[in-house]
Amino acid sequence: MIFRQLFDSVSGTYSYLLASRAGGEALILDPVLEKVDRYCQLLRELDLKLVKAVDTHLHADHVTGLGELRDRTHCMTVMGDQTKADVVAMRVADGDKVTIEGLSLDVMYTPGHTDDSYSYLMGDRVFTGDTLLIRGTGRTDFQNGSSRAQYDSIFNRLLKLPDETMVFPAHDYKGDTVSTIGEEKRYNPRLQVRSVDDYIELMANLKLPNPKMMDVAVPANMHVGLHQEELEKEGRVLRAVEAIRSLGRPDILLVDLRETNERMKHGMLEGALHTPYPSVEDSLKPGGMLREVAAATGRRVVFFCAFGERSAMAVAAAKEAGLTNTAHIAGGIDAWKKAGGPVVH
Repeated sequence: MIFRQLFDSVSGTYSYLLASRAGGEALILDPVLEKVDRYCQLLRELDLKLVKAVDTHLHADHVTGLGELRDRTHCMTVMGDQTKADVVAMRVADGDKVTIEGLSLDVMYTPGHTDDSYSYLMGDRVFTGDTLLIRGTGRTDFQNGSSRAQYDSIFNRLLKLPDETMVFPAHDYKGDTVSTIGEEKRYNPRLQVRSVDDYIELMANLKLPNPKMMDVAVPANMHVGLHQEELEKEGRVLRAVEAIRSLGRPDILLVDLRETNERMKHGMLEGALHTPYPSVEDSLKPGGMLREVAAATGRRVVFFCAFGERSAMAVAAAKEAGLTNTAHIAGGIDAWKKAGGPVVH
């Protein structure tokens, strides 16, 4: 496995690059905007294709690299269901899995630091975001934080993991890089409390100043959605209502870019072809399935996904590949369902 822990000294942020093999798919956790050049260089050096960029929560102390990485690598952006970010390609919930070729992360909803805080468990290690830090815990005094929720997330979720599980947080300000669940149970001063009420009192008396970047980072991190004005001008955008009206038309080929678990959870559109987003570029090349089907039938390819971000990128990729008779459903299956469109389970 390829595993890299990357550090931004300005914000004290750790980002993590994961892949199962050289030449394969990669995932990055908690990327920092100012470090995107470095990540892209490392991806080239390790011969990796970035397919997913994940934020554990909406960060207040740095601007996320999610949007910039998406624009440069055409990767999918991933955050939890509760995020206030305008558009991410995939939203996950407790019990879901985030997968890339050869690797799978279990999604754990661990609110408290913020109401959209998630942790990601992968075998012998857990990425705890700002929920559990090394010899500390994330503050709970803004972004709908809750000391009670954080106590529950830590004591009833994270500390129930095996003691030898390695803890990789999103931040450290003292130079520590990794801990274990067992170590934190024994030596983390914030965890030596007798009850939830003790923990709430402890967190209420921290009196911390706001992060220096908070007023810049939070608004910026809420606006990471892909700009789609160009596609709109080119007539490559279908509103959900128009798309619903065109369901079943013989001149249209619907292509679902979501992953299998998203389709099972949120429903499918009748007659749609399934081509998961990471494989769409190959499918558009000469000899690729989508290209051949479009050429043989003359049908207009209409992409859709969860929220419209992957499908907008697929339209751009199709255009680049010389396939011009394409469009996508703005807002994805989310907008489709809100407009009363039928789904099958």
